[in-house]
Amino acid sequence: MKIAIYSRKSRFTGKGESTENQIALCKEYAEKHLNAIENFLIYEDEGFSGGNIERPQFQLLLKDAKQKKFDVLICYRLDRLSRSVGDFSSTMEDLQKNNISFVSIREQFDTSTPMGRAMMYIASVFAQLERETAAERIRDNMLQLAKTGRWLGGVTPTGYCSDQIVYSDTSGKERKMFKLTPVLEELEIVQLIFEKYIELKSLTKVEQFCIMNNIRSKNNVDLARYSIRSILSNPVYAVADKTLYEFMKENGYEVYANQSEFTGEFGIMAYNKTHQDKKGSSSRFRDVSEWIVAIGAHQGIIPSEKWIKAQRLLVRNKSKTFRKVKNNTCLLSGVIRCGNCGSYMRPKMGKENKEGVQLFYYMCEMKEKSKRTRCDISNVKGNDLDVMVIDEIKKMTMSDSDINGNIQADKLKLITSENAILNEISMLEANIKDNEQAINNLVSSLSQGQTSSAAKYIIKQIEELDQQTSKMKEGLLKSRESLEKNQSQNSSLDVMKDMLSSFDDTIDMIDVEAKRTFIKSIVEKIVWDGKNAEMVMFGANSEKKQMPPTEME
Repeated sequence: MKIAIYSRKSRFTGKGESTENQIALCKEYAEKHLNAIENFLIYEDEGFSGGNIERPQFQLLLKDAKQKKFDVLICYRLDRLSRSVGDFSSTMEDLQKNNISFVSIREQFDTSTPMGRAMMYIASVFAQLERETAAERIRDNMLQLAKTGRWLGGVTPTGYCSDQIVYSDTSGKERKMFKLTPVLEELEIVQLIFEKYIELKSLTKVEQFCIMNNIRSKNNVDLARYSIRSILSNPVYAVADKTLYEFMKENGYEVYANQSEFTGEFGIMAYNKTHQDKKGSSSRFRDVSEWIVAIGAHQGIIPSEKWIKAQRLLVRNKSKTFRKVKNNTCLLSGVIRCGNCGSYMRPKMGKENKEGVQLFYYMCEMKEKSKRTRCDISNVKGNDLDVMVIDEIKKMTMSDSDINGNIQADKLKLITSENAILNEISMLEANIKDNEQAINNLVSSLSQGQTSSAAKYIIKQIEELDQQTSKMKEGLLKSRESLEKNQSQNSSLDVMKDMLSSFDDTIDMIDVEAKRTFIKSIVEKIVWDGKNAEMVMFGANSEKKQMPPTEME
């Protein structure tokens, strides 16, 4: 049984619940109750608050837990792990997923027992309550802010920028807020997108139109279907009039304004539209019933009838999934790229040949979407390319092939690097041990009642040594991460070598889906330039193979 011990102290001290004392008490508990004498993994954070989980050793502990490097985690007190109920519950969930028991010796919290598991459940209930309370508080704040029609920050929608304005509140106090200000050239694109969608009735066709006419986003990238849909569904562009009010009420929007405020003068501001991840970035749209809709402080530019028509088209088209080419033979989808524009090349079916074999080509997506206006690279015969790629990989499995030589050279570099890292880790661990011993000696000297001037000098030395130790521990953590990355790369090379060695014997006996997976695991990409294909393997130099030029009419 492998035991992990975690200790934390907000600041250095040699007395009371120092990290050394916490570790000693945890070891004593493990020896007495778990029959553990060795195999301890020690994680020690000193000078870090429990209100923040971004602690070097704590993060390493979580990483090691996912890799199942220990079976039990012991700490002196619950708050050594975290002072946040939410963070504590999240940590418990991570441990539980990896079948790791948790023991807190002060509170007698042991998840290997029924009572301990019950305590963990209670902790999770409090964490859920904390999350729900926070969500309600945020929503209440949104409802209050919705009254002002202000912009709350973040990435502004296409067609607007954010400007600060100053106003006086009811008490006459000067306040600041942000509002959306139009960007005319971008709003022209928005209006064109609405017109084309209503005309063409297809996101794919609007995307194609934008690509062919080089109509790009505010960040100067091609407008994809998702971006076009986001623009079309955003009520910020709609004119807030009576027609729009009735549509929103009928379709479940939570409108936080009276009908009398829908005068046709302003646009709409919608809050709480997207789910936010832990880093604060939006992930996916919420249902419209969860949106908080209010009158904005900006002017709407799309008449309500046109915006409503676009919404009904979006709903009608939502059930239509994006058509994908059905194929049972193509091996290189998601691997082959266009050497001209960098887009992926997808399979396009042709006719059957005289032998009844289904012929297909790989065609550049940009070429197809732009109708050759942005890219006109030749298609490549997929049947021929698939066979040639398989044959080329088979040649690479030969013991004297270049790729085998590259793998051996890469492994030699990794071994050399690993030895250097191990030496650095050994040196840092020795220096940390020396510093900690020096600190203990100075603390012992301080406890013997020195003069005030001597005590100041000793405390200064302790602080300097402690700072040096903290920096070395950070360096040690980085070195261990480098070692782990190095070992992972080494393992990847071993896997590639094993896969290549078995490729020739197995590739002809497995089905198409397995072949695709096999190829994707060892081939990083294949680049087609219209005449030649370049195959790039993971962790090795590229291999080139001449392909016959071909064009599908």
